Amino acid sequence: MLWFILSLLTAITHAARAAVSKKLLQNVDEYLVAWATSFFALPFMIITLFFFGLPKIDNVFWIALSMGVLLNTITTILYFKSIKVSPLSLTVPFLTFTPLFLLITSPIMLGEFPSLLGVIGILLIVFGAYVLNIQTLHKGFLAPFKAIFKEKGSVLMLIVALIFSIAANIDKIAILHSNPIFYILTFHIFLTLIFTSIIHFKSKDKIEKIKRNYKGLILIGFLFAVMIMAQMIAVKLTLVPYVISIKRTTAIFSVIFGYLFFKEKNFKQCLLGAIIMVIGVFLIGLF
Repeated sequence: MLWFILSLLTAITHAARAAVSKKLLQNVDEYLVAWATSFFALPFMIITLFFFGLPKIDNVFWIALSMGVLLNTITTILYFKSIKVSPLSLTVPFLTFTPLFLLITSPIMLGEFPSLLGVIGILLIVFGAYVLNIQTLHKGFLAPFKAIFKEKGSVLMLIVALIFSIAANIDKIAILHSNPIFYILTFHIFLTLIFTSIIHFKSKDKIEKIKRNYKGLILIGFLFAVMIMAQMIAVKLTLVPYVISIKRTTAIFSVIFGYLFFKEKNFKQCLLGAIIMVIGVFLIGLF
């Protein structure tokens, strides 16, 4: 059950990183936070590499790495834009749609087929998304679904979830042709270089902002390093949908953190919606 423990650790650190990032985004832009996430994670990843060693790699690894970096550049920017403009409780839970999308992408890309109970899981995820916005029910039966597309952060996170469903499979291909730590280290070296170029053009007063917020920026790098290393090791131990299913319990932790640290509204309904969505994810991934 090591993969289960590592996947749960991934969920907790993911929610914690989202909360810290949302706080930082009050003072710095999303491009700088994205850069810091990869840059400050690198030292922790390099230390871990000594325990795994250097693997033999081939052309498949480099192709998967290139595709993974490209997709994650896009998702990283969209992710931070999402939590910047909308509450955590109405953004992070929509990442639970990733296992739903994986029902389509995993069979095509990896030949991995989840259980038939996945259909029930899909319905629960959709119903959970409905509950997140159930306060709009007085406007009509379909109003909670319409509210999803009126919340900019929710829409952005749905796009992130869709791209993640593709990227997660690419991650596994790259890992199978190297090892978890070498892949994420190489991956984030390239990602750091890309975001270094982006912040050069997009971020104003970046040096001063880094100096004023260095503690928080280092913290998100550390949390991200723990999250991604735990996820990649877990992915090597079991099926991709299983790991992503447990990881999506971050929806619950994010709702709790959103209430505790940002006093976000409708806590009970958001928590219930997140729990329903996570149950759906479990049905897709674990049974």
